[in-house]
Amino acid sequence: MHQRIAHVALVVEDYDKALDFYINKLDFRLIEDTKIEEQDKRWILIAPPGAMECSILLAQASNETQKASIGNQTGGRVFLFLFTDDFDRDFKKYSERNINFIRPPKDETYGRVAVFEDLYGNRWDLLQPNKNNKGLIHE
Repeated sequence: MHQRIAHVALVVEDYDKALDFYINKLDFRLIEDTKIEEQDKRWILIAPPGAMECSILLAQASNETQKASIGNQTGGRVFLFLFTDDFDRDFKKYSERNINFIRPPKDETYGRVAVFEDLYGNRWDLLQPNKNNKGLIHE
C-alpha cells in the first residue's frame, strides 16, 4: 500500500494577498489556480520550490467560524515545517523580505531551525535537517 498526504488546507483571508505573500516572499510556485464558479471559490495549490509530495491548498474563509481560525489554525503552535537545503541562504533572503521571525536561528539535535510567521500569523519552522533527523532527509 502506498499513501501520501497530497494537500494541506490553509485558511486565508484573501486569495490574492496570500498568493502574493507565498509567491513573492517565500518563492513558492503556483501549481494551480482554478475558479469554481458554482461555489464562488478558487482551487489554489502552491508549493515550495522542489516540493514533490505535498502542496498547500489556499482556502479563503467563507464564514465566521473559518475567519476566526485565520492565523491560528493550531492554537499558537508551529503549523507548518519548511525544510531547506541551505538555512543561511533562506534565512537571509526571508529576513531581507521582512518576514517576521519570532524565534532566532538555533542549532537543535535535529537541525538548524528558526520560527517565522506568515502574513496571518501562522507559525512556520524554517528547518535544515541534519543526520539526526531520521527519516526526514531525502538523499
